[in-house]
Amino acid sequence: MQPASQREEAQREEKTGVPSMRVNWQLKTIWPVAVVLLAGMLLFLLSTVSLKDTERHRVLVIAGAGAVAICGVVIVALASTFQRPLIELQEQIERVGEGDLSASVGFAKRNDEVGDLGRNFNRMVQQLRESRAEIEHLHRTQMSRAEHFATLGELAAGLAHEIRNPLAGIAGVIEIVGRDLPVSSPAKAVVKEVRQEIAQINRILTDLLETARPRAPEMRASDLNTTVEHTVMLARQQVLSKPIKIEFTPGLDLPEVEHDSDQIHQVLLNLLLNGVQAIEGSGTVRVTVFEQGTDAVVTVSDTGRGIAAEHLPNIFRPFYTTKGNGTGLGLSLARRIVEEHHGQIEVASSAGKGTTFTVLLPVRQPVATAS
Repeated sequence: MQPASQREEAQREEKTGVPSMRVNWQLKTIWPVAVVLLAGMLLFLLSTVSLKDTERHRVLVIAGAGAVAICGVVIVALASTFQRPLIELQEQIERVGEGDLSASVGFAKRNDEVGDLGRNFNRMVQQLRESRAEIEHLHRTQMSRAEHFATLGELAAGLAHEIRNPLAGIAGVIEIVGRDLPVSSPAKAVVKEVRQEIAQINRILTDLLETARPRAPEMRASDLNTTVEHTVMLARQQVLSKPIKIEFTPGLDLPEVEHDSDQIHQVLLNLLLNGVQAIEGSGTVRVTVFEQGTDAVVTVSDTGRGIAAEHLPNIFRPFYTTKGNGTGLGLSLARRIVEEHHGQIEVASSAGKGTTFTVLLPVRQPVATAS
């Protein structure tokens, strides 16, 4: 049975995943040898008491020479057992300190406490290697996103200039044509549809510009329930002619949340309309607000067709869409806004069973520190 201290250490290592640097210097092979040598020396000294001075002198000389020889053997044994592994360990620690995470010690194969030290060191370096690889992967991902948004900004500026100017001219001509048409003319309906399409193009350009050149959020402590309720009321106007219900459950005793109400309104409206569009026929979209630790949480759940597993990792990417008439900018913009609020947006979905988006916003924004 393991001692209590060793059991606690093993449990702590299993819980944290970090190997403990335990070293028990009471090696099993050292203590028996030391005890035997000490007992032998005592017996030897007792046996010289009855000898004459000259004989005792010779015996002590011989004993001294033997002691020197034994000390030499012990020193060599200690050097092999302790000094060489410690020197090797020191060299490998210096390599790790210089950034070389391929370092490892060879004495990890030993079946004693020194071997335990070597194995723990090798496991620690392996964990450092894995952590560094993960950090490098995240860094490359963030750099790729930054480059992508920089390119998107240049594209958006060009589109805004090249499309909006002629679009404004088209809209003006359509207004003139619409006024000149007789009230009974069937072309009136066509003019109305053209106006709607022009408005849709303007909305797409606005989303593109906001994604590429985002406005910094204006944080104010206010009632998040009110922000969500206004969004729900607006979304309900979109489904008056459809057999779809939008249910809202406000958060009880929710403190004021520091947020930009206009931007969060934009995020939630996008999620609500996505939920409505995902429902074929009748269905329900449920919006719930509650407090979780230091975060305020808003969930938007629908009973629609859901999102296939292969699409889930990509739905927040700009221009990625599973809808035939979508731009792929709505969810990308939503994630950017939530992240600028120091929050998170998560999604859970399965095909045919609906989708749930979860928005987590800190009740209090972190205090900005001067760089």
